[in-house]
Amino acid sequence: MTIADLQDIKGRTYPARRRTQNLVGGASPIQANNFCMGYVTLEPNGGQVPWHNQEQEEIYFVLSGTGEMCLGEEKQTVTGGQAVWIPPNVFHQLTNIGSEPLAMIYCYGPAGDVAHWRQELEGTLPKAGIDVPSLPEGAQPQCTDKPQ
Repeated sequence: MTIADLQDIKGRTYPARRRTQNLVGGASPIQANNFCMGYVTLEPNGGQVPWHNQEQEEIYFVLSGTGEMCLGEEKQTVTGGQAVWIPPNVFHQLTNIGSEPLAMIYCYGPAGDVAHWRQELEGTLPKAGIDVPSLPEGAQPQCTDKPQ
């Protein structure tokens, strides 16, 4: 039996002020062919999963906190207990708009690496409205800060 214990998974901190811990896939002891899953903490007041897309379909399940979810041309507030389905190849972004950390679980399939993690660490994320489609009107800006 293979068990991934969130307490033991160091995870990685990203420039957009979030920490991602892989539960299935990536650096996790659990590997699956059909999906990846992880736990993400967005820092208060602006921590973010920046505007990106990927070939896999995905679910974001917000455990706690308040976020602004952008999906294609739509923008909505999401809170603990809500799940958002993200179709393949649709640009999306989640920003913590609250004063407390936002915790969420992602699950995408099929399994595999997603480019936006590497791009964010390298400071090469495509920019909304320049390299890729624009964010919905009134959305929080995309974090494209280069790592320090």
